[in-house]
Amino acid sequence: MKTFIAVVLWCLLLVVCWQIALIMLFLFPIVWLILLPFKIVGFTIEVLFKFVGAVLLLPFKIVKAI
Repeated sequence: MKTFIAVVLWCLLLVVCWQIALIMLFLFPIVWLILLPFKIVGFTIEVLFKFVGAVLLLPFKIVKAI
Protein backbone atom coordinates (compact mmCIF):
# COMPACT_ATOMS: atom_id res chain seq x y z
CA MET A 1 0.00 0.00 0.00
CA LYS A 2 2.88 2.37 0.75
CA THR A 3 4.32 1.72 -2.70
CA PHE A 4 1.00 2.51 -4.36
CA ILE A 5 0.69 5.79 -2.48
CA ALA A 6 4.29 6.68 -3.39
CA VAL A 7 3.63 6.01 -7.08
CA VAL A 8 0.43 8.06 -7.06
CA LEU A 9 2.18 10.96 -5.34
CA TRP A 10 5.07 10.75 -7.80
CA CYS A 11 2.65 10.81 -10.74
CA LEU A 12 0.94 13.85 -9.24
CA LEU A 13 4.32 15.54 -8.87
CA LEU A 14 5.13 14.59 -12.48
CA VAL A 15 2.01 16.38 -13.66
CA VAL A 16 2.58 19.44 -11.46
CA CYS A 17 6.35 19.85 -11.83
CA TRP A 18 8.02 17.30 -14.06
CA GLN A 19 11.57 18.59 -13.48
CA ILE A 20 11.47 17.86 -9.73
CA ALA A 21 9.83 14.49 -10.38
CA LEU A 22 12.66 13.44 -12.73
CA ILE A 23 15.31 14.69 -10.29
CA MET A 24 13.67 12.64 -7.52
CA LEU A 25 13.59 9.61 -9.81
CA PHE A 26 17.38 9.73 -10.22
CA LEU A 27 18.32 10.86 -6.70
CA PHE A 28 16.20 8.34 -4.76
CA PRO A 29 18.45 5.31 -5.48
CA ILE A 30 21.56 7.30 -4.58
CA VAL A 31 20.08 8.43 -1.26
CA TRP A 32 18.92 4.85 -0.58
CA LEU A 33 22.46 3.55 -1.14
CA ILE A 34 23.89 6.19 1.17
CA LEU A 35 21.42 5.30 3.95
CA LEU A 36 21.76 1.51 3.55
CA PRO A 37 24.69 1.10 6.00
CA PHE A 38 22.71 2.95 8.69
CA LYS A 39 19.75 0.60 8.17
CA ILE A 40 22.04 -2.42 8.49
CA VAL A 41 23.59 -1.06 11.71
CA GLY A 42 20.13 -0.30 13.11
CA PHE A 43 18.91 -3.80 12.33
CA THR A 44 22.03 -5.30 13.95
CA ILE A 45 21.59 -3.27 17.13
CA GLU A 46 17.90 -4.21 17.30
CA VAL A 47 18.72 -7.92 17.00
CA LEU A 48 21.46 -7.56 19.62
CA PHE A 49 19.06 -5.95 22.12
CA LYS A 50 16.48 -8.69 21.53
CA PHE A 51 19.14 -11.35 22.08
CA VAL A 52 20.36 -9.76 25.33
CA GLY A 53 16.76 -9.45 26.54
CA ALA A 54 16.07 -13.09 25.73
CA VAL A 55 19.22 -14.21 27.57
CA LEU A 56 18.34 -12.13 30.64
CA LEU A 57 14.75 -13.38 30.74
CA LEU A 58 15.59 -17.03 30.10
CA PRO A 59 15.90 -18.01 33.81
CA PHE A 60 12.48 -16.49 34.57
CA LYS A 61 10.88 -18.39 31.67
CA ILE A 62 12.46 -21.65 32.88
CA VAL A 63 11.18 -21.08 36.46
CA LYS A 64 7.74 -20.18 35.16
CA ALA A 65 7.60 -23.38 33.08
CA ILE A 66 8.35 -25.58 36.11
